Amino acid sequence: MYLIVGSGLSGSVIAERIANVLNEKVLIIEKLSHIGGNCYDYIDEETNILCNKYGAHIFHTNNEEVWQYINSFNTKWINWQHKVVSKVDDKYVPIPINITTVNELLNENINDKNEMNEWLKRNQISYENINNSEEMALSRIGTVLYNKLIKDYTYKQWNKYPIELDKSVLERIPVRNDNNCRYFNDKYEALPEKGYTKFIEELLNNELITVLLNTDFNEYKKTNDLSKYKKIIYTGPIDKFYDDLEKLEYRSINFIKEVYKNTNFFQENSVVNYPTTEVPYTRIVEYKHFLNQPSKDTIIFKEITTDKGDPYYPVPNKHNLELYELYKNRADKEENVYFIGRLANYKYFNMDEAIYNSLLLFKNNINNNNNVNNSI
Repeated sequence: MYLIVGSGLSGSVIAERIANVLNEKVLIIEKLSHIGGNCYDYIDEETNILCNKYGAHIFHTNNEEVWQYINSFNTKWINWQHKVVSKVDDKYVPIPINITTVNELLNENINDKNEMNEWLKRNQISYENINNSEEMALSRIGTVLYNKLIKDYTYKQWNKYPIELDKSVLERIPVRNDNNCRYFNDKYEALPEKGYTKFIEELLNNELITVLLNTDFNEYKKTNDLSKYKKIIYTGPIDKFYDDLEKLEYRSINFIKEVYKNTNFFQENSVVNYPTTEVPYTRIVEYKHFLNQPSKDTIIFKEITTDKGDPYYPVPNKHNLELYELYKNRADKEENVYFIGRLANYKYFNMDEAIYNSLLLFKNNINNNNNVNNSI
């Protein structure tokens, strides 16, 4: 039997592979009262609207293997083009930054890609070496847009200014030289028709898989012999697996739920960012927009990031990344434990990356029983 700690995407994909390919038993222990990890969604009782409990999740990928994998189960995926707007100077402008963003915010009159490229070239700041996220942002969009859209928003999200964060944080933000308002540019972009929880239920729909909810790994190992398991796949925070080193830093989110009766929509878009410090929350998500859900009411969630609460996002500054390397060095020496996922690898992964990492771990390590690095 295999033991998997955590029933999010990473753990559930590996459990599915072990049960369906190896025909082996799997025990999943999950500290929460539900499966799915941060992908968990549910039908709100007041409005009958499908909502994500831990923030909006949009599946997108260019990875054909991952796309084929998720479509091999009894889940229908609906094409969906995600769009985000940001409220700045009493205007709603597209994010990622594109021609419309620049024209509306800065009163420019850019007409085509060539003019946009010229504008970017005039405003971008050149660095010989980019050392942090502030330099990364300035090298891509220049000072004015950085101050209006990025600097304070990043502080609200991370409790650190971009200059304090690794360049990878803002390396992910796309910039467009046209009027494309899609947030993602991937070949495939979709939402599961009945939600992510139903999809993960499909992954775990095998009599060889057992799930224990409300079960904390650190408590479980006190009364259970872990040596009886062929392998342990750990998807929780790596600094909870080892308790004798300094703790890593994470950001969590407080969700403020508001229901509006007999209201078609609260806002014009599913996600509206608020980058200014005058507003305490980073964004408002209105789930009724997703898949155009019918309801006479609507529901919104205001998101305020915080240092307290369940860990959602690793904080990739120099100190934390160096500290994580100490944890990783230990993890790589484990003979019977694999560490995978955002919290175990202390790195942000999109959903398709999480799935692909699990498929690779199964193929390269578990199925072939190879002993390579225990963390992805």
